Amino acid sequence: MLAAERHRYILEKLEQNGAVKVSELSEQFQVTEKTVREDLEKLEEKGLLRRTHGGAVLEQGGEDSLLPLQIPNAKHQQEKAAIAELALTCIEPNDIIALDAGSSTLELAKLLPNMPLTVLTNDLLIIRELTMKDAIRLVVPGGYRHNNLLIGGESQEWINRLNVHKLFLSTTGIHLEYGLTIFTEELAKLKRLYMDNAKQVYILSDHSKFDKGALITYGTLDETFSIITDEGISPEVENKYAATGLRIMKAPLPKGGRRGKGKV
Repeated sequence: MLAAERHRYILEKLEQNGAVKVSELSEQFQVTEKTVREDLEKLEEKGLLRRTHGGAVLEQGGEDSLLPLQIPNAKHQQEKAAIAELALTCIEPNDIIALDAGSSTLELAKLLPNMPLTVLTNDLLIIRELTMKDAIRLVVPGGYRHNNLLIGGESQEWINRLNVHKLFLSTTGIHLEYGLTIFTEELAKLKRLYMDNAKQVYILSDHSKFDKGALITYGTLDETFSIITDEGISPEVENKYAATGLRIMKAPLPKGGRRGKGKV
């Protein structure tokens, strides 16, 4: 089994059980415990888990769900709502926009007024949200249903013929070395299609996604027009990314929802 396959299996087990044991993984993979500990160390470096004596647990309060879920992820909900409100200010009547699948983009879809827009999306929850807004022209790629998403098939190559003004993209991780990352190959391909055909790419990402790297890189940071995050991002992290030339927009949180500075 390749290292990438082991890493994905480990993360799936963490999603299901909250913890894994080195001994059990060693037996499952038919590799030494030393190899498993090295796998866990690499995943910990990416901020995806926390090693414990004899195993590992999910990192608490950090990464969003690592795999698509049928129920939208509720972590950092105040931050995502604030990010969506700020993203809404970037949209103008008659824009052609693409909404990537994700909980932050779903929040943005909920806020969209019933005004002349063209919206491209493969997220079934976003599609449901926009169906009743008759002024919005809804464009849906083909494919088959996987949880809340429509994915797969060469039929989506027709996206290459579209002229998308603004793409609002979700991501699992933002990292100076790894770029924009995700775990699922098919979703990575669709994100890449969206990016290739968008004039401006906005990344909607709460502060916990920074300095995190998943298995598959689908884009580089210099391809983004702006990263829209929340004010929970620490000054150190913000300055580090801004120093590369990235445009970072910070959404203010309600007074009752403000977090202490430096908590990431």
